[in-house]
Amino acid sequence: MNKILTMCAVLMLANPASAADLLIHGGPILTMVGDKPHTVTAVVVESGRITFAGPLAQAQRMAGPGTRRLDLKGRTLLPGLIDAHSHLAMAVDLARRVNVSGAPVGTVASIADLVGKLAAEEVTLKIAPSEWLVGWGYDASLLSDKRDLTRRDLDARFPDRPVLVMHVSGHGAVLNSAGLAAIGVTPDTKAPEGGLINREADGRTPNGQIWESALMLAGPALKPPPRELRLQNLAAVQQLYAKNGYTLANDGFTSLADLDLLQAAATQGRLVLDVVALPSFVDFKRWAGNAAYPIGQWQGRLKLQGIKITQDGSPQGRTAFMSVPYLHGGPNGQENWRAQGIQPYPAFLATAKAASAAGLQLFIHANGDAAMDDVINAVDTLKLPDDHRTIVIHSQVQRPDQLPRYAALGITPSYFTNHSYFWGDVHRSNFGEERAARISPIKSAMALGIKASNHSDFIVTPLDPMFILWTSMARTTRSGFLLGPAERLNAWAGLKALTINPAWAYREESRRGSIEVGKLADFTLLSANPLTTPAARIRGIKVVGTMKEGRFIWDALP
Repeated sequence: MNKILTMCAVLMLANPASAADLLIHGGPILTMVGDKPHTVTAVVVESGRITFAGPLAQAQRMAGPGTRRLDLKGRTLLPGLIDAHSHLAMAVDLARRVNVSGAPVGTVASIADLVGKLAAEEVTLKIAPSEWLVGWGYDASLLSDKRDLTRRDLDARFPDRPVLVMHVSGHGAVLNSAGLAAIGVTPDTKAPEGGLINREADGRTPNGQIWESALMLAGPALKPPPRELRLQNLAAVQQLYAKNGYTLANDGFTSLADLDLLQAAATQGRLVLDVVALPSFVDFKRWAGNAAYPIGQWQGRLKLQGIKITQDGSPQGRTAFMSVPYLHGGPNGQENWRAQGIQPYPAFLATAKAASAAGLQLFIHANGDAAMDDVINAVDTLKLPDDHRTIVIHSQVQRPDQLPRYAALGITPSYFTNHSYFWGDVHRSNFGEERAARISPIKSAMALGIKASNHSDFIVTPLDPMFILWTSMARTTRSGFLLGPAERLNAWAGLKALTINPAWAYREESRRGSIEVGKLADFTLLSANPLTTPAARIRGIKVVGTMKEGRFIWDALP
């Protein structure tokens, strides 16, 4: 195919009547082809596809009077960034929810700040008396109080209105007493399998904190607004992704309601970006094999890629499933705490077996090494087809012996190196220095030939791709501690984890992820070249333009 496309480019050089739509030049153009930096001086686009990438002199001969020309003026061009894992649909519903994050995402530094922010936004957002007040981004590790939020903290200001505050990981929440009553949680309520309902000192009274599968009880609090409003909000969310350079966005755990939302957006032509969605294993029997939800094919700008299975929680929330206990116990003071799988292994294996039998690509959330063992054992047991591309989302607290097993079995991690900054110090406390240093061992994975990607997990951390690149290169914690220096990437490898490697994970490498003839003309423009920028200054590079199929969908150019 590439040979045919190259011949077409040669024919165009000989036929000036076939003029290009767009010629880009005037700055470094990073193709992301190969293991070592590869650049060209010009790119030519026709009908939304790349028809030439090479020397400017040749590109000039393909241009005509009607060809648009984009002079980069020293800026850097690279393939459109590909979101390896985030929560697009979750972001759609933030408009009437309160950001109670700590710095740098928000301003909350204490429990008093958090409660005060909720109270202020209750007025600003004009939350009706019977409406749930929902906050997001709560992170106890950033609070000066040095303790977890409980129902009592919320009851003092909100004795009657139901309130829910989502943990920053998305794996837990804190409710006030009115909220607990509204969802039917009492001292006699047992946590569902794979979930936790934390208790007060009497061992019975819920303290407001719920985790993992217990979050399903809080469905009424998290009920999405009407579809038309969500469709309107989707436009703003897509602009946020485009502003951060993404031309393909991901919804990493898609409910049936969110599937219907994204399908409606695709049908109505409301998707500006390409979107890959991963339908949830919770609803597996309702969408798998259903002709209304075709898998692996584009419907406009939407593709349902495979199944998302969640097998544990978050390391900072101490719900990641570990083979060795946490150093300071569980989230409710449990001793010798290792957490647990969301499903017991036999049930997890059965889910993976049913999904693979249906021809679905497996995307599995596993943060702790015990959860990764579940994935390794399941893939080994199921004897999946060649090129199955099972993707482990996060794959964080990973043992050195697990990476060779990943390589041998064709398992690919999508890492989350932002954790080294946001919660690296927390991990040092929870796991000790040696285990914490192995968080997101992306360099070791790539050294084994594994096509590891990197992601933001937005809304857990910001979409900012240059911050993600910086964390993969610097691995510096909030306190300035260098966490796992042996796993630091160079800029080229770090960019591959944001472009061609996630394209491969989605089986999209023939269409996007690098600047090559025949691929989509999706591009991201940067204010500076990451390959020549010192690592300490990488996070200061800005996205200045995003192009989808040869047209700007966002730019900040003069």
